[in-house]
Amino acid sequence: MTPQMSRRGKQYMETAQSLLRAARSMTDEVVATRLKLLADDYQRRAEKASSADAAKSVTRSAARAEYDWSKELA
Repeated sequence: MTPQMSRRGKQYMETAQSLLRAARSMTDEVVATRLKLLADDYQRRAEKASSADAAKSVTRSAARAEYDWSKELA
């Protein structure tokens, strides 16, 4: 899991946890296994979303810093 989870990542993780809770309550093993696989997919999505959101944030910060720097030179 990413050290700092984005809002979108947190939403994916909440969905994954809900799916795992549902899987634990299932008596049908096939359905439970599918829910667990789906939960794993949502956990991967959470990690990817948080990484992507962090990269976007860094890019935006760098763009702002560059913009502010150019104003100082004028």
